Amino acid sequence: MAFFKSKEDRQVQVDFDHLPRHIAIIMDGNGRWAKKRGLPRTAGHAAGAENFRTIATYCKDIGLDYLTVYAFSTENWARPQEEVDAIMNLLRDYLKESLRDFKKENIRTRFIGDRGPLAPDIQELMEEAEASTAHKDGMTLNIAVNYGGRHELVHAMRRMASEAAQGRLNPDEITEDRVSDYLYTAGQPDPDLILRPSGEYRLSNFMIWQSDRKSVV
Repeated sequence: MAFFKSKEDRQVQVDFDHLPRHIAIIMDGNGRWAKKRGLPRTAGHAAGAENFRTIATYCKDIGLDYLTVYAFSTENWARPQEEVDAIMNLLRDYLKESLRDFKKENIRTRFIGDRGPLAPDIQELMEEAEASTAHKDGMTLNIAVNYGGRHELVHAMRRMASEAAQGRLNPDEITEDRVSDYLYTAGQPDPDLILRPSGEYRLSNFMIWQSDRKSVV
């Protein structure tokens, strides 16, 4: 994705009449970026976090409706503890900064994924960030933390099974659209475009239901 220094540059190079409604980004490659420069992997994650803020603001400025970023997967817990701790601290810093600085931005922040394993203070910051931006009607920013596409489907199936057992859901009425209503992204359009800046061409368990007919760029 290209970034332009001025609003005039963006007006020349962005076709505002044909913007996608929803872009999803698998934000990886930070460790490899740092390694090439002789830096620790944690430095790569810090650079990636700063780039994320630039991307989010840019997408809001050009009028994108939805942006989803893959920040931390269910598989990332297997990384070295030092690296996991660094990522969690960056998440804390981002949440504190967003609560302070994003108040002026017309961005509604949501978190998708299983929050249960996250530290209590991070969960509290997430809830505060969502509550403080719930009234905003600009771009919706989904941040996927402890997220996995298969886990999302299991979570949805369990909810449907529970409602069926209670007599609140008729199994014969379960359709593809109905399944979508139980996903973390319920009520949002599927992504039109999935970007993976690292150059990989795999979804890596990211939005596997929502991206079934999409290509990774």
